[in-house]
Amino acid sequence: MPAAYLVVESQVTDPAAFAGYLEAAPAAVRAFSGQYLVRGGRMQVLEGDWQPPRLTVIRFPSFEAAQALYDSPAYVAARALRHGATACFNMVIVEGAEAPV
Repeated sequence: MPAAYLVVESQVTDPAAFAGYLEAAPAAVRAFSGQYLVRGGRMQVLEGDWQPPRLTVIRFPSFEAAQALYDSPAYVAARALRHGATACFNMVIVEGAEAPV
């Protein structure tokens, strides 16, 4: 079963309000075996017009695990903590390629 990746584009407008989400989300992510690969950090656009203010990438063991995180009571509560703290928050789950054997 291939890994899956949760990819998030966000623009934080209220860091104090967003702090609650940043405290709550990691425990929920770990509960579903998620691992942060990218959490903000330096970025350089190489092609195209996409200018994401902030990117987060989280790896999960499966697409189903990533979906289960999103639907879990712990993450629903974490999502409520970021309400009003961002100008944009776009999130997708993408299934990764099978690793060569």
